[in-house]
Amino acid sequence: MYKIAVLGDYDSIYGFATLGLDTFPVNTRDEATETLAKLAGGGYGIIYITEAWAAELKHEISRYQEQLTPAIIQIPGISGNTGAGIAGVKKSVEVAVGSDILFSNQ
Repeated sequence: MYKIAVLGDYDSIYGFATLGLDTFPVNTRDEATETLAKLAGGGYGIIYITEAWAAELKHEISRYQEQLTPAIIQIPGISGNTGAGIAGVKKSVEVAVGSDILFSNQ
């Protein structure tokens, strides 16, 4: 069974521990890069990452885009929602179903 991890700054992710998710607070780019690689190779099927850190780690995250696992999903941090997470999920759904499911023909 796969595990679920949450990667980001401490203030944004500490609440996820109460849900039983494994949290990995990071402070530097090197630490975030190393942690992401360990999680991706460590039996985690889903890795939630704050939008701010996802923006910093675009190159590293792109390595996992074509793989089934881990699914790397962006979440807003305490600084707010940039919309990048929703855009990423929308793009993934478009690829999976072949069309924009939010398109309204009104």
